[in-house]
Amino acid sequence: MTENLAGAQILQEIFQAQIVAQELPECAIASAGNVFRSTAIEVAMVQAAMQPWVEMECYQLSQGKLVAQMDSLDLGSQQVVRERQEVAVQKLGIAPPNFCTVSCCTPDPTSRFSELCAADADSIFFMPGNFEFDVYVPAGVQTAYVSFNQDEFLDGARALNPADWERAPSQLLSIHTTQQAAFKNVVNQFLKVTETFAALDEVVGTSVMQSALLQNILQIAVSSGANESRPSPIERSRAFHICRMARIFVEDSLAADILPTIVDICTTVGVSERTLQYAFRTYVDMSPQAYLRMCRLNRVRETLLASDPQNTTVTAVAMRFGFLHLSRFAFDYKRIFDELPSATLAS
Repeated sequence: MTENLAGAQILQEIFQAQIVAQELPECAIASAGNVFRSTAIEVAMVQAAMQPWVEMECYQLSQGKLVAQMDSLDLGSQQVVRERQEVAVQKLGIAPPNFCTVSCCTPDPTSRFSELCAADADSIFFMPGNFEFDVYVPAGVQTAYVSFNQDEFLDGARALNPADWERAPSQLLSIHTTQQAAFKNVVNQFLKVTETFAALDEVVGTSVMQSALLQNILQIAVSSGANESRPSPIERSRAFHICRMARIFVEDSLAADILPTIVDICTTVGVSERTLQYAFRTYVDMSPQAYLRMCRLNRVRETLLASDPQNTTVTAVAMRFGFLHLSRFAFDYKRIFDELPSATLAS
């Protein structure tokens, strides 16, 4: 963990597409192996070439010089991409083996993801590996996707929701959810975080980013929710046992500088996310996600109180415990402990 927090040189470079003669305006930032790019694209082939993790062709289908604005974050085995089409395009290709994406787009009755219409504001898409896709995106539509190692994603999906994800999907799925806005927010946050930390001269290690990204998207795409009634009194004893096991696992993980996730807890305790949700509502009257965040906040406080302000920073401690959104972290910290984290460190 401490290696992930070490300072790293911020590299600035201008990307030159080799398949065209002209230079394209782009900002590229590399930090600890994480590459963020923001590019104005004038040639549809370049839009495809800038996503080398997918075999794809892209064709311009309507008039305009500017094809798209594309922002991407490459984390090695994971990618975050946001594209705003200035002209209509068609994308044809095939997903690599053991590769999957979760995506959404601006609702539009003419948008199409293979056979599925993309007009629903309450849907996101799951595309499995080896899937041959044919996408039509009209001008003015913004699309966003996150790609993962499929085995890793499905392991987490089964841990959270074994009933729906027992078998690996072989076709494109449209997943009904009320959290499309949350998905877009995750994409926006992770595209921004590299720039933010670079400006602060802080580094988030790739493994921290990958874990946080996977857990955020899993919670949106596959979580079974907890809308049903709470466990009956007969189940309270089991709920207490489940949560005690979960709490011990969380404490041991944090003590070892390992950031536990809901997937880790479900796997270790041997329950689905739905069962875990029920149990924690009985145990502490909050969701397991909220409880886990509170555990991490308390660990930050303990660490700040025990640290020398001359030798550490609030940012370094926050990132150590997985808080990548610094403004939200500071807000939550002050709301819970009635003081800013900087005040705790200085005390």
